[in-house]
Amino acid sequence: EVQLVESGGGLVQPGGSLRLSCAASGFTFSSSAMTWVRQAPGEGLEWVASFSEKITNIYYADSVKGRFTMSTDSAKNMLYLQMNSLKSEDTAVYYCAKNRGTVLAPYEYWGQGTQVTVSS
Repeated sequence: EVQLVESGGGLVQPGGSLRLSCAASGFTFSSSAMTWVRQAPGEGLEWVASFSEKITNIYYADSVKGRFTMSTDSAKNMLYLQMNSLKSEDTAVYYCAKNRGTVLAPYEYWGQGTQVTVSS
């Protein structure tokens, strides 16, 4: 059974940092692309970053490029999102997702999400 469990969210002041984690189980970690997406209040899903399958490339949305860093510990089946220089517009529920293959494929499995609130 595939499971994705996010953690690490919280309340942080603008300019601060958070590190989100995603514990993955039930599949070979590098077998498909992995993605972070977020959903702000009242908004749709926004793609944040993705690893390609085999973890050969990383892609970032322009809105987070230079501030967020996606990484992985394949031995532990863990996915991370280091978020620096946070802004109020980064406030959202963050989800990790397993793509059905490549980075362009639909999301096959989701976690329950972790809330990130950026506010003074």
